[in-house]
Amino acid sequence: MLRHLVQTALNNRMGIIMRVGVIMGSASDLPVMQAAIDTLESFGIEVDKRVISAHRAAHALMEWAESAEDRGLSIIIAGAGGAAHLAGVIAGLTHLPVIGVPVRSKTLDGLDSLLSMVQMPSGIPVATVAIDGAKNAALLAVSILALQEPELREKYIDFRRQQTEKVLATVI
Repeated sequence: MLRHLVQTALNNRMGIIMRVGVIMGSASDLPVMQAAIDTLESFGIEVDKRVISAHRAAHALMEWAESAEDRGLSIIIAGAGGAAHLAGVIAGLTHLPVIGVPVRSKTLDGLDSLLSMVQMPSGIPVATVAIDGAKNAALLAVSILALQEPELREKYIDFRRQQTEKVLATVI
């Protein structure tokens, strides 16, 4: 905890504010979650990237989630496969918005991950995107942050405009 507070103080002094946490339950989730990291960074958003298992490192996850706001995070994107409890556990530990990314698993092709995230009990929401939908999770986070930041809002509107133009320019 002390380490996080010192890092936050240093970041604030240097003008760096970590805005979105991207956390995954296993390093094997990184190929999917990299799309969220890349998308957020393309909008100039600082990202706190972590691998912390809800099952194998429960105490470390609790410390990370409970200190998230103090460390400057505004939104958390959590990706996990299989039982996929990560997003739900984090949502139970913080009042920050949590966006879940179900990661495709070998056993049930990601359906188990998806159901673990969308079937949260009333009062503990996890906004959930498609299986392997890390880019959309990042874009959802950008759109939420853009509500309070005019410069980010303009970047997001420009991104959406460029998407539209690209689709409309498609010739078959």
